[in-house]
Amino acid sequence: MDLTVSPHLEFALELRVDIGPVLELGDGCLGLRRTVPITGGTACGPTITGRVLPGGADWQFVDRDGLTFVDARYVIETDDAVRIEVHNTGIRHGPPDVLARIAAGQPVPANQYYFRTTPRFYPPDGDFDWLRRSIFIGYAERYSNLVVVRVWRVT
Repeated sequence: MDLTVSPHLEFALELRVDIGPVLELGDGCLGLRRTVPITGGTACGPTITGRVLPGGADWQFVDRDGLTFVDARYVIETDDAVRIEVHNTGIRHGPPDVLARIAAGQPVPANQYYFRTTPRFYPPDGDFDWLRRSIFIGYAERYSNLVVVRVWRVT
């Protein structure tokens, strides 16, 4: 095995996902349960542009130390009317004061917390099949009414 060979990253797209108010569902065995409605947004990259359709949601567990497990499902509709299912899982954590500022809707620079995802895409057969045949990682930023995810394809 050649350990000098490492994967490379190729920018795939930026998702700007509009979100609604957080709905807390109460504490469970994995921590605080909550859901965040997805109300729209955009998708833009070198070979894909479109919009995020309303109706998705991010189902979350927040551990007692503030570690948040995200599990978002939504649909992108491309400019040529192709609908692509997105299943984006990941984690977010940071210092308690930073997480409190995010929860309060205050702007927080992305370098003050960790928010990474592993999106999976499920397109129909056709031009966007490359999304199904690759692994992606996302670097995410949380704003009061928006989540921005810059997505790279692992080559």
